[in-house]
Amino acid sequence: MTLEQIKSKLKTNIKDCEITMEGDGCNCSALIISPTFDGLTMLQRQKMVLGIMKDEFATGELHALSIKARTPAENLKIS
Repeated sequence: MTLEQIKSKLKTNIKDCEITMEGDGCNCSALIISPTFDGLTMLQRQKMVLGIMKDEFATGELHALSIKARTPAENLKIS
């Protein structure tokens, strides 16, 4: 699975998001910025993203995905 395929699947399922991917197709990291995460805990955000990719983990197409899920406001504070 390529980074573009992962990014595309996440963009399809997370409203109004910006995604930056690093790594290779089976072991990568994603910075996802979306207002969808507003009001969710970090654990809820992680579960949401991992849930979107559950089939890829089950088939072995994806082995590891490090996730940073932020709201636009949180990302401004860190930048």
